[in-house]
Amino acid sequence: MKIDILTVQPELLESPFAHSILKRAKEKKLLEVNVHNLRNWAVNEHGQVDDYQYGGGAGMVMMCEPLANAIEFLSRESQFDEIIYMTPDGCPFNQKTANRLSLKKNLLILCGHYKGIDERIRQNFITMEISIGDYVLSGGELPAAVLVDAIGRLLPGVLNDETSALFDSFQDSLLAPPVYTRPADFRSMRVPEILLSGDPKKVDEWRQEQSWLRTKARRPDLLDG
Repeated sequence: MKIDILTVQPELLESPFAHSILKRAKEKKLLEVNVHNLRNWAVNEHGQVDDYQYGGGAGMVMMCEPLANAIEFLSRESQFDEIIYMTPDGCPFNQKTANRLSLKKNLLILCGHYKGIDERIRQNFITMEISIGDYVLSGGELPAAVLVDAIGRLLPGVLNDETSALFDSFQDSLLAPPVYTRPADFRSMRVPEILLSGDPKKVDEWRQEQSWLRTKARRPDLLDG
């Protein structure tokens, strides 16, 4: 998979892709992430990519020209399955969306900044708008990193145990069950005996039950329907 990211703050994305699972995915050549500085398509020698909004009001808006030129340039190099805009008013990101995007070949992610982007870009270039929560951040770089991480770990061969992702929270609309490791008895707090039984069928049944109980207690909305 190849993911291109368009941003005015490329330095914010240096660390998230240089460690752990995503680093391993890149080293295995399972995932290619390219971060592009929008100022390379600035409208003048001062690197301008934003301007005041029509009608007045606080906050600058990312301009049409640099965004359109950047998207068209990158689109000539790759045929994007989706051009994604990270924005607080986008569709809420969830595991089903991550699963669907992990099946794509080429994605372009646009990181919003300032007061957002000119609406004409959203109407004519963007194919998908995603929000990672009902709150506002300084820019779309951190949400873009979240998106890439959620997608990248699902790619075949990225995780050491490929079945691990199948049992993550939300994969079956349930939260993951409790997990334990050694020692079996820590300060008189014992691991549930069923996990020490050596009976895979009973362990699976216990985990399924615990997932349901945890979801009912913490996220009953996931059980609707």
